[in-house]
Amino acid sequence: LGNVSHELKTPIFNIQGYILTLLEGALEDKEINRKYLLRTEKSVERMISIVEDLESISHLETNVEKIKFEQFDVVATCGAVLDALEDKAKKNAVSIIFDKEYAPIFVQADEQKISQVLTNLLVNSIKYGNQNGISKVRFFDMNDVVLVEVSDDGIGIQEPHLARLCERFYRVDDSRSREKGGTGLGLSIVKHIIESHQQTLNIRSTVGVGSTFSFTLKKEE
Repeated sequence: LGNVSHELKTPIFNIQGYILTLLEGALEDKEINRKYLLRTEKSVERMISIVEDLESISHLETNVEKIKFEQFDVVATCGAVLDALEDKAKKNAVSIIFDKEYAPIFVQADEQKISQVLTNLLVNSIKYGNQNGISKVRFFDMNDVVLVEVSDDGIGIQEPHLARLCERFYRVDDSRSREKGGTGLGLSIVKHIIESHQQTLNIRSTVGVGSTFSFTLKKEE
């Protein structure tokens, strides 16, 4: 509860400040009122993101939301995620790509949840990637399973932080993470989803070189 209240305080206080400024006279200035309303909208979006992530982690931890196994092409699903994040990546001067062309790879998993996993991992790689850097998605056929790998050439993570990286609200660098707009729940959600598929999330990272997040999915027989 302490962590949740801490995460929500910043956008709430921002919204309060913007509204008070408008009420104290800035509302009459068209340039200022629009600027402050746009800032308020961003803070509201951040609050919505935090609440949605809290809802996701709550459902996953209490098994309210059951995993719906279905057959789908994980390459196509990943392609859709890459397309959806293209604008965000451009704004951060990061390229998100497949390392090569892949034929369809059919897996048995919850497509919506795996899409959420890929989105969270790629959003992280965009946020913490170097300017003009590249984030790549790779697939490796390992007989019964396919290994999905998301790697970047960003800032990297120091060894002592790796073991705690998927804890709720854990941050390697508090100020930098909040500046980038993360909720501190993204990787925890990823870990829960992968483990609910009876698979494992693996993380490798070298400071100044980049990070690689990988997980396996059961292939369609």
